[in-house]
Amino acid sequence: MTGAVDDARAMALALQLAERGMYSTDPNPRVGCVIVKDGQYVGTGWHERAGEAHAEVHALRAAGAAARGATAYITLEPCCHYGRTPPCTDALIGAGIARVVAAMPDPNPLVSGQGLEVLRRAGIVAEAGLMRKQAEALNPGFIMRMRDGRPFVRMKLAASLDGRTAMASGESKWITGDPARADVQRLRARSSAILTGIGTVQADDPALTVRAIDTWRQPLRVVVDSRLRLSPVARVLAPPGSVLIATASEDAGRTRPLRQAGAEILWLPHARGQVDLAELMRRLAARGMNEILVEAGATLCGAMLAAGLVDELVIYLAPHLMGAQARGMFAIPGLERMQERVALEVRDMRAVGDDWRVVASVRPVSAAVADGGG
Repeated sequence: MTGAVDDARAMALALQLAERGMYSTDPNPRVGCVIVKDGQYVGTGWHERAGEAHAEVHALRAAGAAARGATAYITLEPCCHYGRTPPCTDALIGAGIARVVAAMPDPNPLVSGQGLEVLRRAGIVAEAGLMRKQAEALNPGFIMRMRDGRPFVRMKLAASLDGRTAMASGESKWITGDPARADVQRLRARSSAILTGIGTVQADDPALTVRAIDTWRQPLRVVVDSRLRLSPVARVLAPPGSVLIATASEDAGRTRPLRQAGAEILWLPHARGQVDLAELMRRLAARGMNEILVEAGATLCGAMLAAGLVDELVIYLAPHLMGAQARGMFAIPGLERMQERVALEVRDMRAVGDDWRVVASVRPVSAAVADGGG
């Protein structure tokens, strides 16, 4: 790249670099770093994998001696605490960086403005806010987990244009085409966990693994199964990856074979005898789960929406009609008046092969149904 580099151009490159860690940094955030001196790029890097060097360290290594007196553009405020790696603030100070521009403050309470303050005390000009919105979009789950104590929940559905997800018989393969199904693999690969219900597992026997994408990790597979009806030979229990079964049942006879099949059992009963979905989200956040992808039937999808636990819908609409007897997308009980509708904000709509992908944010709902998933 030729010509002098300005702040916006450098941060845009840092954001592009951060995206390279989309499938690999979990539970850490996706972060990119660019070092510029005398208007030229001298070092770039991104966080490639949790437990390994952060973006700043990679960029400083690439820059070498040229880092002294340079500006570092980072998509997230540098860490200032010891985790699995030393503080990045120490590395920036030791390399002689003169200025740090961060896209956003780190929502982690262990950092949260302290990283920038450490740099300022060392005589480095430090600021934050450039392209903040774009930086936040890279890490919705990490931000929500740090601020609210729960993961970012993304719900994926495939439906006909009349909003049907399966025929009355349960037949659903395939509603959408190959390009849409390949797009779903990217959603899976970026997720910390994939959440489904026992009804979907019994009807489709899905594996719920990431396929055809180069990634070292498989998301945790979580099955909501209130009465422990899951078969020990279900495909979802097969390697690769780990499986968690959330249940309200203490039936040892049903628990034992599932554990022998490799599943972890998490007992989360709600007063109504079903799984407490809100508590499940809190437990997943405590395990470092940033983004949850829900791939489930109408019952669990409706319960998650009614409980106010869904942040984003990704709906793939296929150009066909399946009729009034086919199954719908959401079973949301108790909606009788227009004011009770679940409000959405459509953020993106585009063709994916012959299908259309609609991405919508879910606005907060007042309903407080915190159970009901299988």
